[in-house]
Amino acid sequence: MSEKGCVIIPTYNERENVEEIIRAVLGQDERLHVLIADDSSPDGTGELADKMAENNPRVEVLHRDKKEGLGQAYIAGFKHALKSDFDYIFEMDADFSHDPKYLPYFLEAIKDNDLVLGSRYISGVNVINWPMSRLLLSYYANVYTRIVTGLPLRDATGGFKCFRREVLEAINLDEVRSNGYSFQIEMSFRAHKKGFKIKEIPIIFTDRVQGKSKMSKKIVREAIWMVWRLRLWSLFGKIK
Repeated sequence: MSEKGCVIIPTYNERENVEEIIRAVLGQDERLHVLIADDSSPDGTGELADKMAENNPRVEVLHRDKKEGLGQAYIAGFKHALKSDFDYIFEMDADFSHDPKYLPYFLEAIKDNDLVLGSRYISGVNVINWPMSRLLLSYYANVYTRIVTGLPLRDATGGFKCFRREVLEAINLDEVRSNGYSFQIEMSFRAHKKGFKIKEIPIIFTDRVQGKSKMSKKIVREAIWMVWRLRLWSLFGKIK
């Protein structure tokens, strides 16, 4: 039986993008399904996704009661996807900053790895349309993360990922504490501590054209402190 993948796409006010991103993902490989995790978007994103799901068995929508952040949306999506027989579970943004054309490369790389990360910094700096301040913040946040946690990744904060289901089954998702961009660091850190094989593949990241960025000062502060918490939790045996 052919292996299947579930691409989880969290949404909040992504009406301009949701239909197009679903079509683009499904067009990459017939083994891919889409799970939209919508945080009760007031702009009707969830309803648009529902209409697509009605006509396509490869599309499903998870409606969440309120906006609780990226991490909680992914945790809910992971738990939902693990109830089905998916072999691979992806994380992906709705705004086309993660280009669906890379999905076949993930499917190829995951054959010999447990977690595949789309990296903006593994082959130079591959980011388009970011102001220099945002680019420097992201780049040095990853340097900082490597130094503090010892996580051997060039791009630990990126959110374009593919997990084997066994990785998510091995992690106690209820213990994951991060919610913003540090969620990406924590999930990779927990996978690394479990001994899973992680590979980075190069992608070009293009900043969103439609809609608004979800970045905030709160998210940055969470990431700054979370890497130290991860190191301490690891030292005291709270992450194994």
